[in-house]
Amino acid sequence: MSNYDVIIVGGGAAGFFAAINIAEQNSHLKVAILERGNSGLQKVKISGGGRCNVTHAEFIPSELVRNYPRGEKELLGPFHQFMTGDTIEWFENKGIALKIEEDGRMFPVSDSSQTIIDCFLNEAQKYKVEVLYNHSVKSIKHVNDMWQLDTNQGGFASEKLLIATGSNPKIWRLIESLGHTISKAVPSLFTFDIQDERIKDIPGVVALDVDVKVVDSDLWSEGPLLITHVGMSAPAILKLSAFGAIELAKRDYNFDIEINFVKQSYEECIEQLKQLKHNLAKKTVLKSAQFELPKRLWRKLVLASNMTNETRWADLSKSQTEQLASQLTKAVFKVTGKSTFKEEFVTAGGIDLKEVNFKTFESKLHKNLYFAGEILNIDAITGGFNFQNAWSGAYIAAKAITLSS
Repeated sequence: MSNYDVIIVGGGAAGFFAAINIAEQNSHLKVAILERGNSGLQKVKISGGGRCNVTHAEFIPSELVRNYPRGEKELLGPFHQFMTGDTIEWFENKGIALKIEEDGRMFPVSDSSQTIIDCFLNEAQKYKVEVLYNHSVKSIKHVNDMWQLDTNQGGFASEKLLIATGSNPKIWRLIESLGHTISKAVPSLFTFDIQDERIKDIPGVVALDVDVKVVDSDLWSEGPLLITHVGMSAPAILKLSAFGAIELAKRDYNFDIEINFVKQSYEECIEQLKQLKHNLAKKTVLKSAQFELPKRLWRKLVLASNMTNETRWADLSKSQTEQLASQLTKAVFKVTGKSTFKEEFVTAGGIDLKEVNFKTFESKLHKNLYFAGEILNIDAITGGFNFQNAWSGAYIAAKAITLSS
């Protein structure tokens, strides 16, 4: 049986961040990370297309929490303890400068996730954190005030245990055996599969600002929309997938969405089309894209409104005008499935938030048992928010562990 002061299960972002902060705050503590794979930090590696989307440039806690479909209420306090600015400062103190992109996402100036990985590995080595790869945890027990873990490579014991394995069903089952409640995991960040003539053959087209809602629900989102080879993606869709994760799973990913491409009411759109009919009378509708819509998308919506290539604005019938207004403000598309967003697989689900003390990220059921990252039933939209949850939870748990050691 190998003994440590603190054992961290999970060699991902939250696990490394917690281990480094524990060892940095108290160098006398013997800290080990147990990682089931032959290398850790895989999500860090692929995040942001290999650039690592470290966090998001939102510096007001009450605004930041609005990006979390699950965890919004619980994270408000933690974000007052460790926030985006603290993340930036932490990395800068390790010699890693971050930059802000136009959409608010923050990346290392190097534009390489390897920069973050090397930072964690170097800091872990510097503070003598033992990183044990290929250690798969088989059981977790609490015996005589000590946590005992059985792995495929022997037994381990520690006074404090932090679990940061992300969405790992095997670990969730072990945590359930300790009496914790686990919310069933469902995909939370995904694109929509749509087969429709209106978006066929125009992959890569982006509508910069649309409203999207799920028909027969209160689910709604806005932002850029990207047409892909298989359907639709980009923030408007991804936000909807995150906030609608549970409801859309119940619908088995078969549902209708309604898109307002111009962010006007149907009536406002009709009036503008009437004005265009007067102003552009001799021009063909197909070749005069309006509402700042991409030309290829405009052509598709015009043809879907019962017009031809030669239809002029002056010749628009009342029916055609109404059909075009409908296509622009309330176009309905049938979603028939989902696809993973790039390689960044995020799930809703995990440990019931009512069973965790968010001042310390300690279990309310077991003393000296802590959690951080996506193992909790917390998830966010894309843009660096999931990592910020990992940094905040790991830092607060690390602080609580060192203060009580």
